Amino acid sequence: MNLRDIDVFNAIMISGGAGAAATLLDTSQPAISRSLAKLEAELGFSLFDRIRGRLVPTREGQLFHAEVRANLVGLDRLKLRAAQIKEVGAGAIRVASLSALGHGVVPRAIAAFSRKHPQVRVSYQVRTSNVVRDLIASGSFDIGLAADEIDTSGVLHSVFTTPRAVCVMPERHRLAQRSVITPADLDGEAFLALAPEDTVRLAMDRIFAEHAVQPRIRVETPYGVTIAILAAQGLGIGLVNPFVIADRMIGGIAVRPFEPSVHFRALLLRPPDGANSRLVADFTSELFAVRNAFSVAD
Repeated sequence: MNLRDIDVFNAIMISGGAGAAATLLDTSQPAISRSLAKLEAELGFSLFDRIRGRLVPTREGQLFHAEVRANLVGLDRLKLRAAQIKEVGAGAIRVASLSALGHGVVPRAIAAFSRKHPQVRVSYQVRTSNVVRDLIASGSFDIGLAADEIDTSGVLHSVFTTPRAVCVMPERHRLAQRSVITPADLDGEAFLALAPEDTVRLAMDRIFAEHAVQPRIRVETPYGVTIAILAAQGLGIGLVNPFVIADRMIGGIAVRPFEPSVHFRALLLRPPDGANSRLVADFTSELFAVRNAFSVAD
């Protein structure tokens, strides 16, 4: 059977008759009748009963139309995808990032990339590191940035950046007078902590235990940007990735180094069988350029 005959059958079903189907498909009624007869012969059963000049769907016809509708949805998706490919011309690129790099580094890279490739569509999501990893492993996305606590099996990965953690606190916090924050300074302090599985959180827990200090954890969150915002609201002090605050988008906070040093570690992820296209290579170059610019600025 061919797609034209299926289209004729579907047109009859949705329009109610051969004449209406002919109008819908901009063809003649005899052509509709020939196509329908051909399809019924190939199927080996009648799709319609002919009752007083009208086409009434048989039970088999109704069942077959349910299958046709399901498959036409897939064809509509193909048509939509073809239209998208035509619209973007040179293609598309799909990027996912953890929050720490998702609001400063990656948007700047997207802007630089888009200026050079104005016809390329960028699909961008900010998700947790585990979700980013899954999007890359499944091949749904082309490039990902994730924290190093993820399971790296099933993805290509390399180190993207290892920035030193900094303390953020309300700008009028008493510790804002210090040039460096130490573990002893945080004993009993209201603390904004990263999620328990975060590698920096694990490192901080070890440091606190070694120095016999115990901050008062007020909030736990996987997002450094949330810690910075809560610090600006006066809820406490916390450690964040410096890329979170590099754009100075969050006011009302003081930023100080922490000793001993603790480092975040972000990975650049690629699908295991992903094509190393020119677009992917160009976007990766923009990511490194922005990372380097932020590092110099810091």
